[in-house]
Amino acid sequence: MIQDIADKIATGQRLTAADARRLYAHPNVAELGLLAHAVRMRRHPRAEVTFNVGRNINYTNVCWVKCDFCAFYRAPGSAEGYTLPNEEIFAKIDELVAFGGDTPKSNEILMQGGLNPKLRLDYYEELFSQIQSRYPSVQQHCLSATEIIYIAHLSKLPLDETIRRLRDAGLDSIPGAGAEILNDEVRDIIGFRKDRTQEWLDVHRIAHRLGMRTTATMMYGHVETLDHRIEHLQHIRDVQDEGGGFTAFITWNFQPDATDLGADPKRWNGAKATGFDHLRTVAVSRLFLDNIDHFQASWVTQGPKIAQVSLNYGVDDFGSTMLEENVVSAAGTSHTREMDLANMQRLIRNAGYEPCRRDTRYERVAALPNPQALALAAQRAPTTSSAQAAAS
Repeated sequence: MIQDIADKIATGQRLTAADARRLYAHPNVAELGLLAHAVRMRRHPRAEVTFNVGRNINYTNVCWVKCDFCAFYRAPGSAEGYTLPNEEIFAKIDELVAFGGDTPKSNEILMQGGLNPKLRLDYYEELFSQIQSRYPSVQQHCLSATEIIYIAHLSKLPLDETIRRLRDAGLDSIPGAGAEILNDEVRDIIGFRKDRTQEWLDVHRIAHRLGMRTTATMMYGHVETLDHRIEHLQHIRDVQDEGGGFTAFITWNFQPDATDLGADPKRWNGAKATGFDHLRTVAVSRLFLDNIDHFQASWVTQGPKIAQVSLNYGVDDFGSTMLEENVVSAAGTSHTREMDLANMQRLIRNAGYEPCRRDTRYERVAALPNPQALALAAQRAPTTSSAQAAAS
């Protein structure tokens, strides 16, 4: 049924959108996994799965956009809105460094928040520069394209100058958050105030031209069609053809709990994406995105078992240790307590691979983390809620 596509994959030919449609329609998910795994092993022949030592820091939850798929944001003026003081951000980084060690650029902070109208470019320049000078072991993998577009707008600066100044202040790389589905009709339904498809793509194009690396993401399983998913993948592949700056692709499914979209039967049918849908989506993405090296497991939304299975569906990286996560958990799904370092390494080994630590640029890091240091830090760590006195 898909032998001609399998032949193209075996000979390294590029798949078309029509090929991707047929793969999505193919009833045997395991066969898709075999094809995707063959491509993964051809690109990464060693029986290894990488992981990253990192921490999410949500520096503010204030956001005026009010995306219907998000349960994390608080509107400007909300009593539950906050902006973390720098001292608390530094305390969180101290915990990360105690856990991950002081090898230069070996630890990652994924710092993201909302579109807070009180935070302009100078706030981020000062914060990033302080982190860069204080913590040489930390890679600043921060801000979504949506945040960067808004910072440029508030600061009345061109997008390329904004990204250059953020880079010069210490921003190392940009995560792929905010992509959702790169189709404006879909974006109008799930978050009509957000940036347009081309705006999101342009942030990553500019970053790649400036020598920065970024990641690409897709959030599926809400109002989009399979054709929308394929269109999304086509956009990502095209930008990667232009600049080659995407290090990895990560996909996860919509988490409906406590969101306006999840409560609206006129827009969402109530059927949460299954593990099979996730494995199919991961496999098709690996086969179609032939110019992206690395694919991350989505254990935060899928849980440890599906993440482990995905290692045979094209995934070569288990993502971050993620010492803290607030956005997905706000929508009722959280697997962070299940995924300490020991469990992550166990899952990788039980799947037949050797776990290897890497940095944000996917270069190997020899030093192993220190779980004892993390346990001690956790006993004295301030909670995010305790810092909300620095509210917007």
